[in-house]
Amino acid sequence: MDPWYSGRMPLSDVSIAEALKKNGYVSGHTGKWHMAIDHNAFPQPKDQGFDYTSNDLGVSRAMRPNRLTGFATLEEDDPYQLDEDGFPRDQITVDALNFINENKDKPFFLYYSSWLVHTPIQTRCKKLLEKYCKKLGVEYPLDPVGWPLAGQKNPYYCSMVEMLDHYIGLIITFLEKTPDPRRPGHSLFDNTYIIFTSDNGGMERIPGEIITDNFPLDKGKINAKEGGVRVPFIITGPTIRAGQESHVMVNGLDFYPTILSWTATQKPKGQRLDGSDLSVLLHKYPRNPDLVKDKTGNSRNSMVWHFPHGIAQQSTIRINGWKLIKNWIPARPEYELYQLYENTAMTRKEVKKGLFRRIREMETRVDIEEAINLADKMPEKVKVMKKELLRRLKDMNASYPYFNPNYKHPLENKDKVCRAVGHERIGNKVSAKFEENGANVTNGQIAYTLNGGEKSEEWYISNAVVKANQLFGFLPEGTTHYVFNFVDENNFLVSYPEMPDMLSGGNGRGKTKYSSKAFKVE
Repeated sequence: MDPWYSGRMPLSDVSIAEALKKNGYVSGHTGKWHMAIDHNAFPQPKDQGFDYTSNDLGVSRAMRPNRLTGFATLEEDDPYQLDEDGFPRDQITVDALNFINENKDKPFFLYYSSWLVHTPIQTRCKKLLEKYCKKLGVEYPLDPVGWPLAGQKNPYYCSMVEMLDHYIGLIITFLEKTPDPRRPGHSLFDNTYIIFTSDNGGMERIPGEIITDNFPLDKGKINAKEGGVRVPFIITGPTIRAGQESHVMVNGLDFYPTILSWTATQKPKGQRLDGSDLSVLLHKYPRNPDLVKDKTGNSRNSMVWHFPHGIAQQSTIRINGWKLIKNWIPARPEYELYQLYENTAMTRKEVKKGLFRRIREMETRVDIEEAINLADKMPEKVKVMKKELLRRLKDMNASYPYFNPNYKHPLENKDKVCRAVGHERIGNKVSAKFEENGANVTNGQIAYTLNGGEKSEEWYISNAVVKANQLFGFLPEGTTHYVFNFVDENNFLVSYPEMPDMLSGGNGRGKTKYSSKAFKVE
């Protein structure tokens, strides 16, 4: 089961909006905001430095009573009125255009976060749905529930992709046609960097519906395979030559330092940035991996992903053309090794002599489909990459998943977990007694919340000490509810009191607050 993780970024961390504000920028956000325990919980964009925010769902608001009703019309009172090109009005895009227009005379930063192509899978444009039914050779749907055809055969999804393309086009066209008040003779587009990307790979299916297929990549959202972590990255700007393609390894963590560089904004004091500045790469030669530097100033040739949550429970390291996946769920292979590209590590002497050879190898595909697991054939390679992966996870103080003693299927050592027999609180000091049943309790935690009972509960972890069949810990000031967590030598976690099982949806998923089962501070 999932380890504890923070539902939001600490307010002490400086957001890109806060950093840019100190350099005279005005920042805006429109659309999706998922930087808290849920979409509407604290902190909201203005709590993180944005001057303007609009979190409308736009065309992604669920159609009622189903997705074959409520299509946009030409009526003036229709909030989704079709525009001159036949596309529904999208409030997220309207708000983005208004923000740009109102701030065009200032340096501005816009975080445009469309809900497209997120669920619900629907389109408010009936003509688009009809267009893609015809193009895909499928019947127009009569039943709004589900979609059974495999592959890229979902006309709702195709329509959503074209809608997103249209709305981004509206923004780019506005930038191209709007004069820049600060640079006579130029448009806003001439002095604007635009980054188009996604936070994860495509979701291939949901219960009852096939959405798409990320072919040739395997898997999709919520998976460490390439279909889950490889995303589009299209970028344009005044120092970037058009029409270039790059296979250099980059990720979203690189945007923060890159934007600081573009805008000549100082890095916030004490701020740790895990990404690399891509400005030199993009300006000089986007195919040259040596232009992306790590913290030590050396060429970056590796990345790490850690996602011990949900149905994934995986950690990954990519080094040059090689990728290792660590599966934390016992029923899966512990390690998977894939060679995505030809390129391998080289000595410094070879690096100087063989740049173009390395670029060629970096761009030569071997198995980006991740169809051939080489772990059994290359144990030494697994050993080396495993060591580096675990070292980096330790360095970042990563949390790891636990075994669930309430798992409904057989699980080795499940019958040996401890049993809680009582607890005590004196002021802010708490303790709980337990009885072992074959496995030693080696450590523990106190989980606590400062806002128990509220709509969006936030829970935190405090370390506890195990001594003589008891767990001891302290509650921070303001604690409203708390839970003891016992962890044994086999990595089983027992909560006391027992908590709702949110992962499997057992005891009222989405309905039962943890505070309703936890100990309350009276």
